Amino acid sequence: MAGFGAGFINAVAGGGSALTVPLVTLMADANIANGTIRVAVFFANIAGVSAYQQGKSIAWRRVGKLLPPVLIGSAAGAWTATQLSPEGMQRVFAVVLLLVALSVVFRTSRWLEDVPARLSPFWSTVVFVLIGFYGGFIQVGVGILLLTALVLGSGFDLLRGNGAKVALILVYTLVALPFYLWAGHVDLKLGLVLAAGYSSGAYLAARLAVSKGAAWARWVLVVASVGAAIRMMFA
Repeated sequence: MAGFGAGFINAVAGGGSALTVPLVTLMADANIANGTIRVAVFFANIAGVSAYQQGKSIAWRRVGKLLPPVLIGSAAGAWTATQLSPEGMQRVFAVVLLLVALSVVFRTSRWLEDVPARLSPFWSTVVFVLIGFYGGFIQVGVGILLLTALVLGSGFDLLRGNGAKVALILVYTLVALPFYLWAGHVDLKLGLVLAAGYSSGAYLAARLAVSKGAAWARWVLVVASVGAAIRMMFA
């Protein structure tokens, strides 16, 4: 159920992995958790991309321009993560969970409309390299960061921003996952079990987002952000 919930939240908001990472760390150290979660994320985003593509909600041309900086950052982040000790990774998780809890949801019309990009090409490259690094390094919370950059920085509405987000995460996971596999930081069996829940949740959420539109996805984002913040502050 945690995997289903995480996949659902990730497909329309972000921060869903905060539900599963603490559970995985009960069964494996933080390095293994950080690598294993990528398997579930990979399959979940295949499902999410499929659903958003069926609804014609992925602007592939715009997504393609963002892929190079995200992939460069992701590879660097994944390599850095495999060099840390489990204790060091555990401390990083603690900081990340606090940052996700403090994420701000912007409740303005900017989330609901396609508009011209607000970031210049240079700053867009910088921002997406940094987010790619973060995603390759730590999966938790990257969806919220990506969605914020896509909507408030690159001018996507929330629906197409979510479509772009799942496409970007799918591709950068293809780059990041081999680093974790090479370092022996993946429990493949556990990852595939999580993937079943993640994928079904992601597909359902993406289909609902396509059918109900950006306004509905915005409220899911609000609820998910508030829920994650409360969970992380009082866990």
